Amino acid sequence: MDAQLIETLGDELFHALNARQSLPPLTQRYPAISLDDAYQISRRFLARREAVGEQVIGKKIGVTSRAVQEMLDVHQPDFGFLTDRMQVADGNDISFAAHHLVQPRAEGEIAFVLGEDLQGTDITANDVLAASEWVMPCFEIVDSRIENWQIRIQDTVADNASCGVFALGQQRVDPRELDLAEVKLHLFKNGLPVGSGLGSAVQGHPCAAVAWLANTLGRLGIPFRKGEIILSGALAPLVPVAPGDFVSLSLSGMGEMHLNFVP
Repeated sequence: MDAQLIETLGDELFHALNARQSLPPLTQRYPAISLDDAYQISRRFLARREAVGEQVIGKKIGVTSRAVQEMLDVHQPDFGFLTDRMQVADGNDISFAAHHLVQPRAEGEIAFVLGEDLQGTDITANDVLAASEWVMPCFEIVDSRIENWQIRIQDTVADNASCGVFALGQQRVDPRELDLAEVKLHLFKNGLPVGSGLGSAVQGHPCAAVAWLANTLGRLGIPFRKGEIILSGALAPLVPVAPGDFVSLSLSGMGEMHLNFVP
């Protein structure tokens, strides 16, 4: 793709976010789009957000578990950037209008907070564990600017890994005090169970998923920085949400959290 088209598509996604609209899949309009093209589009999308004052505070890995890959028909992980305006507080109301949500889905996962920088292309799960200061429960509310979630890997990468908003639980846990692969998620919607899963659902271990992301971004020259938040991927299938819904989760040894959705 030429640079002008990459800018145009990044701008389209930015305008779709702010207008709460969805776009026809990029992969249908431009079948030859590559993953590198999609990454460049996502960077333009992010640059537009930074230009209006958003600041990057972390990164996210998505589509890590088999259940989510099968649900979305995307069969490799993706990645995106977290900004300060994407973060909401545990227990708060999530407004579809104020947070520009179009077709959101809730997922429960483990979030990491880094105690030191990580940079390179040969980072291991043990390196991630050593560099992590805290882990905590997390709700990521994914959302797609692509019509009806008709995404291939290039669509979701261009769309900042289909990120909407996220919330962190209030309990901080030393990751070395838990077997993160055995942490159990229970997810509820309107008081009813809608999913469960283990930490091992994300590439065998959450630290392995974060290492994949660190190495993938390392090849692009993008480091992990001390203090950044890293979302490691959904432990159970995504749950569609609408105004009036209430979601909650628990992660064994890590605490509970909940969110309400309003128009």
